[in-house]
Amino acid sequence: MHKLIEPTAQGEGPASPRPRPPAIEPGRDALFLDLDGTLAAIRPHPGDVGPEARRTELLRRLAERLSGRLAVVTGRSLEEADRILDGACGPLAAVHGLVVRGPDGQLDTPEASAAVAQARQALTDFAEERDGLLIEDKGVSVGLHFRGAPDLQGEAERLGHALAERHGLVAQPGDMVFELRQPGADKGSAVRRLMALELFEGYRPIFVGDDLTDEDGFAAAQDLGGHAVLVGAREPSGADYGLSDVEAVFAWLEEAVA
Repeated sequence: MHKLIEPTAQGEGPASPRPRPPAIEPGRDALFLDLDGTLAAIRPHPGDVGPEARRTELLRRLAERLSGRLAVVTGRSLEEADRILDGACGPLAAVHGLVVRGPDGQLDTPEASAAVAQARQALTDFAEERDGLLIEDKGVSVGLHFRGAPDLQGEAERLGHALAERHGLVAQPGDMVFELRQPGADKGSAVRRLMALELFEGYRPIFVGDDLTDEDGFAAAQDLGGHAVLVGAREPSGADYGLSDVEAVFAWLEEAVA
């Protein structure tokens, strides 16, 4: 999901109530990273986030250090994730796990359903009649952003829940956004699918994320013998460890490739 809070310099963000995660062990670990709020600074508009040389180089070095056992797991579309990551990450789960790309580049993606199209039209009609709303179309999901019109949050969420029930879609509330997506996957199922592949099998998964949608990824990593790292001070969370902000994530990851 897309939030407005800008990352702060390391040590300036809210203190995490959890201990800092231990160092990554390249011969033992597989790493799963959320994108927005974890690897990328949060911006007012989703399209404002773009490639950054530091991030691109770090991901390429991490992938080499981990022998390819690095995946980004995001709510973004695959195309948007690749644009922001500048092609630095091969294995990738997009749209909250609905779209999964393996290490060999093979893509597993469902056909966009008529239900999503119907919900998209209803949300678009709603947004066109009001100022400050933004529709984000990901094909197999659609999001309604209301950060520009916070007074419409209640009305937007009521509409979203009604459409989810009417069309059999998954309601995915976020920070000033409400998303409707096809059922059948989440970030946890994406972690499990990737961990079942030969490249990842038998390694310890570490999932790093900041948003409520990352809790499924946290639980999957823990169930598979790994651990979870929460970025920020959001509560409640099932994460074992914590990092204060995006800059703290970068610092921790850079220690693994130093």
